[in-house]
Amino acid sequence: MSCFTAFSQTECFLGIGGKDDETIQKVFKLDSIQVAKMKNWGAELKYRNSFLIDQANNLLERHAESSPEVLKTMSVQYKKLLDSMQSNLRMLDKRMLGIFNDEQYSLYVMFCNQISSSPLYPTTPPVNEK
Repeated sequence: MSCFTAFSQTECFLGIGGKDDETIQKVFKLDSIQVAKMKNWGAELKYRNSFLIDQANNLLERHAESSPEVLKTMSVQYKKLLDSMQSNLRMLDKRMLGIFNDEQYSLYVMFCNQISSSPLYPTTPPVNEK
């Protein structure tokens, strides 16, 4: 499954908002409401991460020829930005998993087990998201 991304071989991400949304839709046989929510959450992910991507790019541009000491400090800042992007992905994937039915979630768990990654636990959607 190309739509599953494993970070550090620990967590199993769906990767909504990426190039594999159509694959996710087909594999998990999403209904029209689930597809609409996935598209909205994917757009939210892109919006949230666009600011972080801009910050990361600016950081790289500002320190392109810096000293090793400055680069070390910059790398810590850059890692924090990447971690924030991953947290956004995790949060929105968990939302998506929260609207999966039992069969869809079981399929997700099976795929995660096949790639030796830990499945995420779904977030129960807020009342207005159901």
